[in-house]
Amino acid sequence: MRVLICAGGTGGGIYPALAAVTALRNKGLTTENILWVGTKGEMEQTLVPRAGIRLETIVGGAIAGVPLPRKVINGSKLLLSIGKALQLVRQFRPNVMFMTGGYMAFPFTLACRWLGVPIAIYLPDVEPGQSIKFSLPYAKKVGATTDGSAQFVPADKLVVTGYPVRPELRAAADLSQAEALASFNLQPGRPTLMVFGGSRGAQALNRALLNILPELLQTMQIIHISGTFTWDEVEAGAKALPAALRAFYRPYPYLHEEMGHAFRAADLVVARAGASMLGESPTFGLPSVLVPLAWAWRYQKVNADYLCDRGTAVQLTDETLDEKLLPTIQTLMADPDKLAQMSQAARALDVPNGAENLANLIESVAGEKGKE
Repeated sequence: MRVLICAGGTGGGIYPALAAVTALRNKGLTTENILWVGTKGEMEQTLVPRAGIRLETIVGGAIAGVPLPRKVINGSKLLLSIGKALQLVRQFRPNVMFMTGGYMAFPFTLACRWLGVPIAIYLPDVEPGQSIKFSLPYAKKVGATTDGSAQFVPADKLVVTGYPVRPELRAAADLSQAEALASFNLQPGRPTLMVFGGSRGAQALNRALLNILPELLQTMQIIHISGTFTWDEVEAGAKALPAALRAFYRPYPYLHEEMGHAFRAADLVVARAGASMLGESPTFGLPSVLVPLAWAWRYQKVNADYLCDRGTAVQLTDETLDEKLLPTIQTLMADPDKLAQMSQAARALDVPNGAENLANLIESVAGEKGKE
């Protein structure tokens, strides 16, 4: 079996695809039979080669949520990439195209459709994004994190696989909290807050946290993954703290291997409502305060609503952060019974074999090649 993977742009699409690749490798798929296609200049250019997978890139960019001139430019780039997509598909001869989203979905969906390659989709968010919406009509099967996607995907295509959490993250869930805290040189017995704005970071979230750091650090310790976008600002804020408080604050621009330890160390997470929260929060039974990204409101808001409706999270907006973030965190941290209820609700959503389920779906769709 030869697998063409289309995934990129953000960790929400890349990490599930990496987890699926690991599960496929465990079933015997060799690296030579995997080709990953992404977009030039995006984070897949770092993460995919690091995993030992061959990566090819096209030029492209966002179509949704950008001004009209940028929409025209990026759309033109994607149209021009159709030729390269056809060339790569012809050369690689995949049995299946597997996609989780990203700008490259448009040219490669067309190329695979024209060349008779069956398409499998994994939907990380509850609601499909624009790239997946384009590809949905051409897909044989669509894996989904939750049954909440049933309203967006035809019933004959939908398979609820669960979220494919990376093996190294799931392994960290088996650590004791004390072990996880020790990896950050933090101590048990003090409430631990994790703040995470997604793979790119969240300026509004970072700034709101910096404004209330002195109050929070009086009673708790904080692991803060800021993203690279506002790291200079966060680093300056850390240096401005009194030494006594700085001892309880661990800021990082980005974590990769240590991300599971951060989840396991925390008693509560404040985060955007990207797709990863649908899988990683349940894996660790971690209560959350979710702040959906404003320009991705439709998708992150639906994710946040799904988790809030099931009792695992509470929800704020960027506009209310300055007023409500501090009392929300303090109220939850002071109520262990409430945190325990939220943790139990989160664990109930965990699907431990999500990656294996997704690997099985990809294999089943690969078997469709030549049947049309």
